[in-house]
Amino acid sequence: MPRPPEDSDAALMLRFRAGEEAAFEALVAKFQGPIYHYVLRHVGNAADAEDIAQNVFVQAARGAGRYTPTARFTTWLFTIARNLCLNEYRRRGRHPLQSLEQAASDDPEASPFQHVDRAARPAPDELIEREFQVRVAAAIGRLPEKQRTAVMLCRYEEMPYEEIAKVLGVSVSATKSLLHRAREALKAELREILG
Repeated sequence: MPRPPEDSDAALMLRFRAGEEAAFEALVAKFQGPIYHYVLRHVGNAADAEDIAQNVFVQAARGAGRYTPTARFTTWLFTIARNLCLNEYRRRGRHPLQSLEQAASDDPEASPFQHVDRAARPAPDELIEREFQVRVAAAIGRLPEKQRTAVMLCRYEEMPYEEIAKVLGVSVSATKSLLHRAREALKAELREILG
C-alpha cells in the first residue's frame, strides 16, 4: 500500500496525474537544473546532457499514470535519470566517440598533443581550483557506475543514504560501502594532487 505523500513534490506529481498541468510545470522548474547537472556529470557533454535531461521529464510525464508515492519524488526522478544515463553509456559502447587527435594518430591510446606556451604566466588560485575540480570530476567519472552514482547523489544532490540506496536498488549498508570504496579510490587517485 503506497504511503501518503510526505513531500510537496510527490503531492505535485499526484496533482499532475489528476490532470493539473501547472503542477508538472512546477516540478520541471524546480528540478530542471539539478537533473541537468546530474546528467552532465555522468555523460560529460552539454548537448547530450540537455537531451537526456529533457527525456527524464518526458519519461516522468509518461509515467505519471503509474506513479505512486512509495518513496520520495526525487528518488523516483533521479532513478529515471540514472537509467537514461546507463542507456547512454550502452549506446556509446556500441558507438564509441573518438577525438579528432586520436583519429589522426595510428595509436588508439595516444593522448592529444599539447603545445607548450612559453609565454604563459603561472595560473592564479582560481584557475588552480578549477583545474582541481576538473580532475576530481574526471576521477569520479572513472569510478564504477554504482560508486559514481552514489558519490554524485551524495556530493552534488545531498541525498541521504536511504534515498541513494533506493535509486541504486541496494541496501543502506551497501550504499555506505559503495561510498566508502569510492572515497578510498578517489583518495588514491588524487593523492598526487593533494600532496
